[in-house]
Amino acid sequence: MPSTSSSSVFTAHSVLTPHGWDEDWADAFIPYAAEGLLPGRVIRVDRGQCDVVTADGVLRADTAFVTPHDPLRVVCTGDWVAVEPDGNPRYVRTYLPRRTAFVRSTSSKRSEGQILAANVDHAIVAVSLAAELDLARIERFLALAWESGAQPLVVLTKADLVPDPVTLGHLVQDVETTAPGVPVLSVSAEQGEGLDVLAAVVAGGTAVLLGQSGAGKSTLANALLGEDVMDVQAIRDVDGKGRHTTTTRNLLVMPGGGVLIDTPGLRGVGLWDASSGVGQVFAEIEELGRDCRFHDCAHESEPGCAVLAALDTGELPQRRLESYRKLMRENQRIVAKTDARVRAEIRKEWKRRGAIGKAAMEAKRGRVR
Repeated sequence: MPSTSSSSVFTAHSVLTPHGWDEDWADAFIPYAAEGLLPGRVIRVDRGQCDVVTADGVLRADTAFVTPHDPLRVVCTGDWVAVEPDGNPRYVRTYLPRRTAFVRSTSSKRSEGQILAANVDHAIVAVSLAAELDLARIERFLALAWESGAQPLVVLTKADLVPDPVTLGHLVQDVETTAPGVPVLSVSAEQGEGLDVLAAVVAGGTAVLLGQSGAGKSTLANALLGEDVMDVQAIRDVDGKGRHTTTTRNLLVMPGGGVLIDTPGLRGVGLWDASSGVGQVFAEIEELGRDCRFHDCAHESEPGCAVLAALDTGELPQRRLESYRKLMRENQRIVAKTDARVRAEIRKEWKRRGAIGKAAMEAKRGRVR
């Protein structure tokens, strides 16, 4: 006869599978099942409390026990947690180690990271075709998505507003060039175009929906969910932007399989220790950099720089290089504020470049004399 812990894990497996529960999560939860705790997935977080879907239904639980002072270790939507079976209030005791985590830098001056969603397989970056494409912002979203460990994809929403297929094809191509290795889909939630392809891509996993206000995320979420679960507001005619419709991150089961986490529109998308993510977004620059004369080439003015050579020949667009430099500098500043070793390396690099500049000036004065 199975033990109580094995029985509870088996029951959870059968009930929570639509929410992403699998054998690996079950194995990770066995020690907590032995303590009589319930497994569940966080579907919503609100002011220190969360809604958790469990084999006993959706429970409201307090998160005070889970390191409240570290913003990267607070309970977030998408977490798998161990919940007390009873109590008033009921508490989340811990969360299982995350497979992936989508983190951005907060807008505060304290340089803290903010975790937006956990255990995500697909990061859907929604971009509205009702406004001019902001390729730099797409690159920024993709850097965070790659860094999270999820597979990003870009969804160009409101495709019905671009009736000319040639123009639409050019817009898709522009984004594909900006997003190497990332699927780019154009969809129209109003007309149902492209939704079957998107649903097939994200089925069977957890997808998080990201983008600015007015990008059509809630409309897209409703289309994928097959019902009007999320509120929708009209965008402003002046600039194509919208107000925040979604105010919390909600995890919802899709009828075709998989779960969807909808998020509020993100005005600020600051990087948070995303150097590898930036590298994947600008894979062609990273590849060119391997042929530079110096292994620590900054691609600024160094002799033998393969990146600058590609810029001169037109192989590499100026906009891409400038965007790469901007994101790398921003990421370096964020990391330096939290990592003393990196701060020391930056100071060393400043001194090295200063010495090179001083030597160049002295050599120039010598030639003038």
